[in-house]
Amino acid sequence: MTIRKQNQAKLILEDGTLFVGNSFGYEKSVAGEVVFNTGMVGYPESLTDPSYTGQILTLTYPLIGNYGVPSNNIINNISQNFESEKIRISGLIVADYSHEHSHWNAEQSLSDWLIEHRVPALSGIDTRTLTQKLREEGTMLGKIVFDNDDVEIADPNQRNLVAEVSTREPQLLGKGKHRVVLVDCGCKHNIIRSFFKRKIEVLRVPWNTNLDSLEYDGLFISNGPGDPKMCEETIKQLRKAIKRDKPIFGICLGHQLLALATGANTYKLKYGHRSQNQPVREVGTNKCFVTSQNHGFAVDEKTLPKDWKPLFTNLNDGTNEGMLHRSGKFFSVQFHPEATPGPVDTEFLFDKFVTMLKR
Repeated sequence: MTIRKQNQAKLILEDGTLFVGNSFGYEKSVAGEVVFNTGMVGYPESLTDPSYTGQILTLTYPLIGNYGVPSNNIINNISQNFESEKIRISGLIVADYSHEHSHWNAEQSLSDWLIEHRVPALSGIDTRTLTQKLREEGTMLGKIVFDNDDVEIADPNQRNLVAEVSTREPQLLGKGKHRVVLVDCGCKHNIIRSFFKRKIEVLRVPWNTNLDSLEYDGLFISNGPGDPKMCEETIKQLRKAIKRDKPIFGICLGHQLLALATGANTYKLKYGHRSQNQPVREVGTNKCFVTSQNHGFAVDEKTLPKDWKPLFTNLNDGTNEGMLHRSGKFFSVQFHPEATPGPVDTEFLFDKFVTMLKR
């Protein structure tokens, strides 16, 4: 085991709050939106989740790096161990970094992986104090700064982040009797693996694809980063897709985009939901599910049109977690039924969608 010399760097929030930490990633200054995730495991999956694009991620679990990073095996054109092809976060903040790692499928250390992908990371930060501040003040902009390499603080939500992470060309993935067109707004690979498991052929298309000319049995809108209102072209295509009367399923950002296409509104949450333990209740029943989530915006339930009804509600803060068209053909959820890492309590929603395709 080789422990590199750790240089110090600063995490500076937009209000001037300063934290000093030890570098264990790539040494370059970056700016982004500072957010926190309360998950206990799954840092390789979280770091490669496209929904974190433009964000400096704080992990509240104190010990990070102890099980290393697995290999990036590519099967059927998607990664088997990660949620996308590369690390998506702008920077990483942890309390304690483990310089020793041990796991049966570890190929390299977290530090080596971050350096390979040119992503800075700091340890030795009081993540409890930082998280408490973000909970009280709300999500804040910030920057990681190394000596003689300052950068300006900038809001990534002012960019069309979906356009940055979406696939550039259509991809036909898997084989099956039924085809789903997947509108890739920053799709987590386990969504595609979930369709593979159910023998569904997936046509993965860019976020701004004209859907009129495509033949499919069902339409799926993926998760992704940033403000959903930046995706005007996707919203316009979804309005037309609803009129085709084919089944539609949206997850996370896909839920917000479908809501905007119906005429509903979205808004930015104070600090977002980023964890593996968010309880949601199915509206009209006492059924409660534990879900994994990663989003900073939400659907304003009060603005749903009369043909739509809420499907799930977050039991922590009462925010909307899903909606269903009264015809039963279109539905979406704010959480991740395919969660990796996280609970799979709601994976049955994929089965529900596949049943709709076969009908």
